[in-house]
Amino acid sequence: MSRNTPFDYWTNALQVGYLMAEANAVIGIRMMGMAGVWSVTPAEDGRMISEKVYAMTKATTDATKVAICGGTADQIASAAIKPIRKKTRANARRLGKRGMKV
Repeated sequence: MSRNTPFDYWTNALQVGYLMAEANAVIGIRMMGMAGVWSVTPAEDGRMISEKVYAMTKATTDATKVAICGGTADQIASAAIKPIRKKTRANARRLGKRGMKV
């Protein structure tokens, strides 16, 4: 079993910080899309719900696998953060490229 270092926990905290910033940006862009200011696809409303279910299921499954295999607390947290961060990063990039409506 590996030993934990403060850097392992710092890495997870940093990833959660990125996740929060990206999620906030995505929420803002989607709100502007609903207001008709930002260019979003008509399927965006449905996508908001379906992607959360997938990301949370994947996060739970991955974290559980690591826990069952004897992972440390930071490894379990990292496994839970990774799929959610992957979605927020992809959404921020995708929606950010669309731009304002003209």
